[in-house]
Amino acid sequence: MAAAFAVVAAGLSNAPAASAADPPQWQRLEPPLSTPWTDQVSPDNALPDYPRPQLTRDKWQNLNGTWEFSAANPGDAPPIGQGLDERILVPYPVESALSGIMRHETSMWYRRTFQVPPDWQVGAGERLVLHFQAVDYDTTVWVNGQEVTHHTGGYDSFSADVTDALTDAPDQEIVVGVNDPNDAGTQPLGKQRTAGDGIFYTPSSGIWQTVWLEPVKPAHIDKVDTTADVADGSVTVNAAVSDGDGTQTVEATAYDHGTAVGTVTGEANKPLQLKLDKPHLWTPDDPFLYDLQVNLSSGDSVRGYFGMRSISVGKTADGKQRMLLNGKFVMQLGPLDQGFWPDGIYTAPTDEALKFDLEQEKALGFNMVRKHIKVEPDRWYYYADKLGLLVWQDMPAMKDDTDAPPDAQVNYESEMHRMIDQHRSFPSIVTWVPFNEGWGDYEVGRIADQVKEWDPTRLVNAESGVNCCRSEPDSGKGDIYDDHTYTGPGTPAPDATRAAVDGEYGGLGLKVEGHEFDPAGSFAYEMEPDSATLTSRYAELQQQLLLAGQQCGVSAGVYTQTTDVEQEVNGFFTYDRQVKKMDFAKVREANLAVINGVDGAPQQGPVITPGTPGIDGIAAYPFDENTGTTAADSVGEHDATLAGGASWTEGHQGSALAVNGSGQYADTGASLVKTDGSYSVAAWVKFNEVGDGFQTVVSQDGSDHSGFFLQYSGADHKLAFSFVGTRALAPMTPEANHWYHLVGVRDAATGKLALYVDGQQAATRNACLLDEAAGGNTVIGRGQYDGNPVDFLNGAVDQVHVYDRALTPDEVTQLYTSGA
Repeated sequence: MAAAFAVVAAGLSNAPAASAADPPQWQRLEPPLSTPWTDQVSPDNALPDYPRPQLTRDKWQNLNGTWEFSAANPGDAPPIGQGLDERILVPYPVESALSGIMRHETSMWYRRTFQVPPDWQVGAGERLVLHFQAVDYDTTVWVNGQEVTHHTGGYDSFSADVTDALTDAPDQEIVVGVNDPNDAGTQPLGKQRTAGDGIFYTPSSGIWQTVWLEPVKPAHIDKVDTTADVADGSVTVNAAVSDGDGTQTVEATAYDHGTAVGTVTGEANKPLQLKLDKPHLWTPDDPFLYDLQVNLSSGDSVRGYFGMRSISVGKTADGKQRMLLNGKFVMQLGPLDQGFWPDGIYTAPTDEALKFDLEQEKALGFNMVRKHIKVEPDRWYYYADKLGLLVWQDMPAMKDDTDAPPDAQVNYESEMHRMIDQHRSFPSIVTWVPFNEGWGDYEVGRIADQVKEWDPTRLVNAESGVNCCRSEPDSGKGDIYDDHTYTGPGTPAPDATRAAVDGEYGGLGLKVEGHEFDPAGSFAYEMEPDSATLTSRYAELQQQLLLAGQQCGVSAGVYTQTTDVEQEVNGFFTYDRQVKKMDFAKVREANLAVINGVDGAPQQGPVITPGTPGIDGIAAYPFDENTGTTAADSVGEHDATLAGGASWTEGHQGSALAVNGSGQYADTGASLVKTDGSYSVAAWVKFNEVGDGFQTVVSQDGSDHSGFFLQYSGADHKLAFSFVGTRALAPMTPEANHWYHLVGVRDAATGKLALYVDGQQAATRNACLLDEAAGGNTVIGRGQYDGNPVDFLNGAVDQVHVYDRALTPDEVTQLYTSGA
């Protein structure tokens, strides 16, 4: 069979797990950091809450608590009737301190016994169902020596009817075999890695969500899906039913604070439309939920809830495609939420802890949260529904450094389909995210279409961070174009059919002594010295996001992140949830300013002057002197001064400026362009060497950094025309000792940066926000950052032209041809 454990014939033995004189005991081990809830965890209260809020029954039995445990070898026979030597606290992952094991195991056994409560009528009109909310990864379950289920998938729930495996003995035995290859496999695993490092973390193997029992009637409700139709004022209720002896009739009733407001009756396993009079819509500001009672003609009855809301993409008054909630634009703002804990890793220590992060996010003024490549227990989504937080739900990624083989792709789609099916009724979830930054991605456009087919009621974000990392080229599919820029925020623009979002930005860090998971390895995208500076920088980023929403049409922003996670120290809270790292009142104020300040109304665009006509521009430097320390401006009145020992060399035509990458450049002595309007710069350049360092050909100084950079980007090994945090990158890597003609065009009317290489457009980048007015001198051969000269060119520059307007493609070609 497909399971990782072989079944052998074995009779059930009720041998004790250990000698009565000295039975093993569970012991809480010391985690790297303790949360406020660590010490509250014990075998008596290991996540005792009902695990399935949308389908509740009164009778159930929680099997969380102390189980027997041992490591295993693939192919071993299950230890039926055999005591195991260790004790583990379920449902905490084996690697966690709360489990009592705190080590990684690839293969493992769990064992315990249970008793069927005497008031349950199992075998006499009721069936007994054993539920596992989540086990990572490949699971086989035996009850009294009989295999009852085999499941693969680390993030979805599964169940088994174990009635026929029960015996007349008072104690019934469960044995669970789990195999988790972690990052040696090709299965979805999110950010788990055997050796957690950097942006990847400690794995969570084995049982990590609640295990429980439930008696049901032979004909019973397995699942209730609800789909709101706001325009029609109705909700579709589909009760999936195990029919038992025949077709069943369903009655579904909606309640508003105990008052029935709508009822529908019909055949089970078919969608039924329940009409509501004046439906009360669900929003982040008013997260109203209807209660739902579903009765089956067999006598089965379940309770749940639903919310009335719609999500779509459509044009706002400014003509831009934006994300619409209930037909209206709501700027979505939230944190990246990874759901890791220093004591329980994947599993929050208590239900209060699980709710805590969401409560804090809401208190910070957020109206959205991105659940980052992890799936949470159902109760997490229940709290998001109750609190009023829009949820972007990522699919846990496969490994980021390899291409997924065909069988892994089939499995990935199967697990993603199950994730969607099991979560389609939570009103808080508004967006599915199949891929992130190229991690294990494949056929992105097809997958986006497939997800939309599985759930047409929600938005699809085909690839979060499609501009980043190993992502496939933008497929143009889905409902959202998603930009990742650190520290950012980015300035993506919506297109004809998709909204634009900043799916990740920020990552501002602060180390808090005594609250670091790994002090030596702590890092962030930008480290701050203290809480006040961190708070101030956060407010600056939010102001930039506000402008991106108003001027660029950005519909949402996702800040990295809710809490520190292991080595990452870029959270609002430390990893242990003990320290607030910012002034939360100021954070809330900044967040609400973004949400309330972007309304989709038309914005006053920049006033674009026609500029100076002609191909020569407003300044030109042929560098034909070949002597002295002055380069003449052949068009204007701003001769350039050679600085730092810059000299002369053979040029593309005649002589050229020679600089050695160490403090040498030419200074025009003037601010030649207004960087809050349209402009262009052109130059022939030859690099003596190309490597990991940045080399700037032409720039203009600002108060802190250059207003633009025509450059070689050492981070990308590409030619670029850049603003700080935004680069239009040519696809090719330049060669040393080769002349290239570069033209950077800033078109303020369209909000674009364009880079031309040898007369051909090589890259464009949306940069709808005008950079600060850089009023310093235009310089040749270096840039500026943090108020300092940087990125000195090592090579030669010839025929520099500066324009106070955006050149057309034909003019760029003409300029290149004239110098070729």
